[in-house]
Amino acid sequence: MPPESRPVPRFAAEPPQEGLPTGRWAETLRAEFLAAALALGEDVGEPGDLVFFPDRTYAGRTYVPVTTRTATDLELFGHVSYAVGSEPGDFAAVADVTEEVAESHPEWRVDLCDEVIGPWRGEDGATAQMTLVWGVPLVDGGAIATAELGGRVTVTVDQCALVENRFTLLAPDDHRGDMLSVLVWDRRGQEVARESLYDE
Repeated sequence: MPPESRPVPRFAAEPPQEGLPTGRWAETLRAEFLAAALALGEDVGEPGDLVFFPDRTYAGRTYVPVTTRTATDLELFGHVSYAVGSEPGDFAAVADVTEEVAESHPEWRVDLCDEVIGPWRGEDGATAQMTLVWGVPLVDGGAIATAELGGRVTVTVDQCALVENRFTLLAPDDHRGDMLSVLVWDRRGQEVARESLYDE
């Protein structure tokens, strides 16, 4: 094979290793996430039930994304991460809020959240933003989600099987002007939805 003309990390994160959180583990993650959400202020409203997404592990940390609606009909979103080891430890949580919800955007095909977790340094000073992306397809028939880094040439940089119609991707974004898109595929490998991380 010839040398790669556009080296960029592909499938850098481990695939999901655990099922969606339940029981005491879910309560632990809930407490960490809601503690981070407190910093957003009381105007956000009382959080509802948390929706967890598949875990992804990268650079020694496991990330578990989460979303919830609040009593003021806003969406809280973020993630809880922890150091990889025999027992989870060194917890950290990130929370943010948005009024942009799927019901207000009938044009959306996939409801996405994203958070940059750190840079990746490539050749000649080129960098990419390693980005955690999680979401829910808003169309029927999805089985797997992929992240594509696109420009003149499109490269698939991560994939995740849907778990209860939810997915989590961890992929490089904004590398030499190439930006991420999320695609959803059915079991036959046919594309059923596509959404950019950026407004068209």
